[in-house]
This record gives sequence, structure tokens and C-alpha cells, in this order.
Amino acid sequence: MEESNNSSEMGFLLLGFADDPQLERILFVIILLFYILNILGNTAIILVSYLAPILHTPMYFFLSNLSCVDICFTTSIAPQLLVTMSKKEKNMSYGGCVAQLYVAMGLGSSECILLAVMAYDRYAAVCQPLQYTTIMHPQLCASLAIIAWLSGLITSLIQCSLTVQLPLCGHRKLDHIFCEVPVLIKLACVDTTINEIELFVASVIFLIVPVSLILVSYGFITKTVLRIKSATGRRKAFGTCSSHLIVVIIFYGTIIFMYLQPAKSSSKNQGKFVSLFYTIVTPVLNPIIYTLRNKDVKGALRTLGQDRDKRDSVTYVG
Repeated sequence: MEESNNSSEMGFLLLGFADDPQLERILFVIILLFYILNILGNTAIILVSYLAPILHTPMYFFLSNLSCVDICFTTSIAPQLLVTMSKKEKNMSYGGCVAQLYVAMGLGSSECILLAVMAYDRYAAVCQPLQYTTIMHPQLCASLAIIAWLSGLITSLIQCSLTVQLPLCGHRKLDHIFCEVPVLIKLACVDTTINEIELFVASVIFLIVPVSLILVSYGFITKTVLRIKSATGRRKAFGTCSSHLIVVIIFYGTIIFMYLQPAKSSSKNQGKFVSLFYTIVTPVLNPIIYTLRNKDVKGALRTLGQDRDKRDSVTYVG
């Protein structure tokens, strides 16, 4: 117990990619670039969705929530990672590690639920178009968003609280890019079978169940779209949902690899790169994938730009 207390007082050594300085320098630039793009891209989605009346729909309401989660999720990890990578001493305080553990897991879990909710929204839009506004009424949308946020908070409080109680026996070297439950479990010097079972159950609830619901939703969507006689109509319907499906595959594929395996079995380098992908890369892809070929967003941006030009013109004339 005394050695465990020493870990609490001294904190951790967040090793990251310190064993390869050249790779660490390259990754520093990439992570910084992706973090800036994340902030700019997701903030733009939130602002445009709020300012443009044409985007006041359930889809963009949930997308705004997703963008908010992505900004907070990456912010809980990237700044600390960049600071650690930029200095020779890879120290991270115990309190900072625990705070990161709770915040990152809570936001990651919320994103899992949000993506499932967005799949249901697309199901309602494609399979029940006449009843869509009735089904996805504002009260239901608000309730689903609250459930997503609260479920992430609750699972984080439970799982992380169980993890921080494990005795670490003085081990300070955290061979990872941030404080994450499977990695901290590896540091424990006691039998962690119960913790691994609890982590597996939570992973099934927040990963397998949402993925299953998403696949069922897209099964119905595909069946409905194939009934459309017009080739143009089919392309439009598939285009509406393809962006969401791409995000789902990328996000769930990497995070399932990290969490749905025994905590002490994964390669350390594999775990680092997989975690880097779903914490840093995927949040940048969300705004790009959702808006790159989206006519509604492009139209909203043009409208907002024209309105601004008109205001500037009136101000100048006045």
C-alpha cells in the first residue's frame, strides 16, 4: 500500500513514443495539425448548424452534439500529449491522469451512443419519411442527446472508479499516449480478472449493442432504398447515409480492437496507434465526411456568406 501511495504522489511517466525520437517529432506535428483541424472543423459545424435555419433538423442537432463531444474528447487528450512529447521528462501528475481517465472515457462512451442515435435518425428519415417529423420531434431529440451524455458520464464514474482503486505497486511507467482503462489495468500488481470482466461488459453495452442497432438500422435502410425505382433517388438516399456509416466503421473498428480483448494481451505499439486513431484522427474526419459533399451545408454556408455581405454593404452605405 505504501508503494501505491508513492505512485499517487509522484504521478506517472507517460512514455508514448519516447523510444523513437524521430517518430515522436513527426507525430507531434501531425497531432498538432489534426487537433487544430478538429477545433476549426467541429466548431464550424456547430456554428453553421446553429445559425442556418435550413439546418435546424434532427440530423444536424445530433451532428452538433457529436462535434461538441469530439472537441472535448480530443481536448482531454491532445494538449497533454503534445506537452509530454515536447519535453524530455515525460511526467504526468496522478491527478491529471485520473481526470483524463474519467473525462476521456465518459466522452468516448457518449460518442458511441450518439452514433447509434444518428443511425436511428437516418432510419426514420429514409424508411418513414412521411412520419419523420412526427417521430423525431424536438422533445425526443433532446431526450436522446441527454441520454447519450448521461450514459457516458455514468459508465465513466463506475468503470474509472473501479480502476483507480487498483494498487499499482509503485509502477510509474505508463507505456501509452494517455491514461486509459486497459493500460492502467496492465499496471496493477493484483489479479485484475474482475476489472477485465467489468470492462468487457461495459464494452459490450457501449460498443457491440450500438453497432448491432446501427447494422439493423442500415439493413432496413438498404431494403427501403433498393425499392426506389429511380437510380437518382437511390443514389441520393445512399449518399445521405454513407457518410454516417463511414464514421461508424472507422470509430467502432478501432475502439473495439482496443477494448474487446484481454487487457494484458495487446501489443504496446498497436495499442498506441489504435488509440491515436480514434482519439485524434476520427474526430477530424467527422466534419470532413459529413460536410464535404453535403449540399445542405454548402447552401447554408453560401446563404450565411450572402447575408454577411448584405449586412456589410448596408453598414458601408450607412
